[in-house]
Amino acid sequence: MSGRKLRSSQWFGNVDKLGFTARGWMKNQGLPDDQFDGRPVIGICNTWSQLTPCNAHLRELAEKVARGVHEAGGFPVEFPVMSLGETLMRPNAMMFRNLAAMDVEETIRANPIDGVVLLAGCDKTTPATVMGAASCDVPTIVVSGGPMLNGRHRGRQIGSGTDVWRLSDELNTGKITKAEFIEAESCMNRSAGSCMTMGTASTMASMVEALGLALPTNAAIPAVDSRRKTLAQMAGRRIVDMVTEDLRISKILTKTAFENAIRVNGAIGGSTNAVLHLIAIAGRIGVDLTLEDWDRLGRDMPCLVNLKPSGDFLMEDFYYAGGLPAVMKEIDSHLDGAAITVTGKPLSDGYADAECFDRDVIRTLDAPFKSLGGIAVLKGNLAPKGAVLKPSAASPKLMQHRGRAVVFETYDDYKRLIDDESFDMSPDDIMVTKMCGPRGYPGFPEVGNMALPRRFLKAGITDMIRISDARMSGTAYGTTILHVAPEAAAGGPLAIVRTGDMIEIDVPNRRLHLDLPEEEIARRLELFETPPLYLDSGYSRLYQESVLQADKGADFDFLVGCRGTPPPKDPF
Repeated sequence: MSGRKLRSSQWFGNVDKLGFTARGWMKNQGLPDDQFDGRPVIGICNTWSQLTPCNAHLRELAEKVARGVHEAGGFPVEFPVMSLGETLMRPNAMMFRNLAAMDVEETIRANPIDGVVLLAGCDKTTPATVMGAASCDVPTIVVSGGPMLNGRHRGRQIGSGTDVWRLSDELNTGKITKAEFIEAESCMNRSAGSCMTMGTASTMASMVEALGLALPTNAAIPAVDSRRKTLAQMAGRRIVDMVTEDLRISKILTKTAFENAIRVNGAIGGSTNAVLHLIAIAGRIGVDLTLEDWDRLGRDMPCLVNLKPSGDFLMEDFYYAGGLPAVMKEIDSHLDGAAITVTGKPLSDGYADAECFDRDVIRTLDAPFKSLGGIAVLKGNLAPKGAVLKPSAASPKLMQHRGRAVVFETYDDYKRLIDDESFDMSPDDIMVTKMCGPRGYPGFPEVGNMALPRRFLKAGITDMIRISDARMSGTAYGTTILHVAPEAAAGGPLAIVRTGDMIEIDVPNRRLHLDLPEEEIARRLELFETPPLYLDSGYSRLYQESVLQADKGADFDFLVGCRGTPPPKDPF
């Protein structure tokens, strides 16, 4: 340790009543004396839960991490934290991301942990655990749970989320039966792991690899592939060395690392949710990351990866084609390969020898899958602080459009009216939904990709412009303008849009404009009344009173910044 005192020695290193208590009670688990001889204590932060299906296999990965820690001379201690599952949590998992991050942060700080391995998988568990670790600034490495095996239904490859929307539309229009719809459930979800599309889970697994917080190939190895277990064991070995080297997370999460990740997100056609999560993580470590950075760095980055929801293939195919290292090697000229990673070596070392084995899945810069892969940030009088759109998942013909707003004041209004045959709406209109932002729903739900009316789907119309202050699932697709900031519930201009107002969208020029005189906008805003809190007590109240707007990553205002791990107070 080069003479540096381990943090855990404040618990285990003293021959007094505090040391007796710390060592003695740990020994009731059958630990020998030499477990406390000054070896690094490695926390294995596990988001395992049977209520989070994507993470239900993480106990086995934790065992592999622990084996690696032991092999490297460390002392592994596994601890649970709040787990966040997209498919079961109500109103939605995003509402609890910050709570889980608090759990991670305070568990690390309150305990004798010198370094941490974060086991995450489902969408919000990755950013939540990284946010918590960043606030503590301890040596940190991420091991993702990995994607499920490809789904297959009636001779057709199907992918998480993306094909749920398609199958649901086909059920609603009579193209498939209820029996076929239910049959597809087990055909799609046939192994442990997270969504095997380039949804938020796979995007965030890619982001931690691009940031340098995970070992190379972390992003795409299938959950049930033996190489995922090998990666976990190697991460266990490596975190011990990181503690010895004092390679803290702040030395990895630099502005350069975030810039690399944004470019990679464009190249893989990643989820719009990554915008929120990376901004929130950057805020925890003290890096100034903005929507302008996302637009600047992603504007000219083509999408190279032909994966659902933007394309045809799935994560298993992506791994066999070469995975994220092959993508980063292809866009090397756009990356700063000198950025330091958890390996202690430059980012470029992790992809220098990478190869692509399937150009149908991973295209080249000269012949990309889609010319626009980055996140477009739109601004104007309808979104003064910005809104986002994913061009690779949108219809090119709708990138410049002027249309009549058809407004749903709440998402409940949308559900009530959308399939009403008498409801006045045409395919050229622009669907607008309010009160779905961080404070409004609350929790920032993934309802931005509103389904079209059945009558439109039956007529072969598959896309319309949709605008909201909501999010969109990373597995979804369509011309959806999201994260409008400020949100309607905070008194943003979106709150005063009425059916019949004209809206102009100009993606190439990054413009989102409500065609009303400034005086009329001001008059309507004066009449707007802030809606009451969803619940006036408990966590819901804390959330609504403290959550920041989308352009700031929707973290809590009092959690921004790195608090480190100051010397602990004695308990007695």
